[in-house]
Amino acid sequence: MKYQVVVLAAGQGKRMQAGKNKQFIELEDIPVIIRTLMVFEHDEFCAGITLVINQKELAIVEQLLFKYAIKKVTSIVFGGQERQQSVYNGIQVLKDAEIVLVHDGARPFVKNKLIKNLVAAASKSGAAIAAVPVKDTIKKATSSLTVVETVERSSLWSVQTPQAFRVSLLLKAHDKAIVENYLGTDDASLVERLGLCVVIVEGDYQNIKLTTPEDLLFAQAILKSWTNY
Repeated sequence: MKYQVVVLAAGQGKRMQAGKNKQFIELEDIPVIIRTLMVFEHDEFCAGITLVINQKELAIVEQLLFKYAIKKVTSIVFGGQERQQSVYNGIQVLKDAEIVLVHDGARPFVKNKLIKNLVAAASKSGAAIAAVPVKDTIKKATSSLTVVETVERSSLWSVQTPQAFRVSLLLKAHDKAIVENYLGTDDASLVERLGLCVVIVEGDYQNIKLTTPEDLLFAQAILKSWTNY
């Protein structure tokens, strides 16, 4: 089934300490954002990419899209102050889309199989998220770092992107959040507030988000054996 995707690349990623937008960091000579876009560029089921960027970086982004022959970017929009506002800006310009994926530009290792499974799940349920089981023991603590309890982890999942939605449902969820001045941690949380079901599709531990300098070491290791299937 065809889908469109909103790729978020407007954040500056200060925790990366790179002195520039982490989207432009190169992994084996290819910028992170281009690696991410290439996944969707080469997916026959992707009908279009909406790219959300920092307005100041428009010229850089346009040069990269031309250099790497990224053809499926149908819209470039500018991000808001918060991630949620950036997503909203992106979904506002979608045309003739039934299913939309929302994906972090700093997750270049998303696989086609996961995308396909998410689109199928969202087509049936309306909303689906990629997530992996939590591996570590989780402790709940006070602000003074005193342990309150050990949380049962068998029901805990670490959420990734893409997150997939029927476009009409995601717009409704965002509109409600705007009216109620609610800021969620992800798009799925906005859908949950509508009282609707969000389905988990098991993700991939390689589908990491590049956030801190240490993540670049993991990215280099992943690249050594990277296959997109």
